[in-house]
Amino acid sequence: MSVVKINVLTVPAEQREILEKRFASRAHAVENSDGFEWFELLRPVEGTDQYLVYTRWRDEESFQAWMEGPMKAAHQGGGAEGAERPKPAASGSTLWSFEVVQQAAPKNA
Repeated sequence: MSVVKINVLTVPAEQREILEKRFASRAHAVENSDGFEWFELLRPVEGTDQYLVYTRWRDEESFQAWMEGPMKAAHQGGGAEGAERPKPAASGSTLWSFEVVQQAAPKNA
């Protein structure tokens, strides 16, 4: 079965809009990656300043290939040639990894 990666991003209140705009500006960057199955950016509602970036992959190898290729390139790039790279919107990050052992979908889907 698939693997799930959840990147837990600590985002100060004043950086939330910036984080969401950055994700929106590259919303389709992961969709054509081999082995990619799903993405969701989860905004905290109450009680925490942590966003969850949920991705699901066919296997660990697909995720690692994306990390070493497209994701790495996207995070190393800046704006225009010679422009300073923007400051990260998150003040901290932790990656959680899971294997999918059971799943369900609506019966009429």
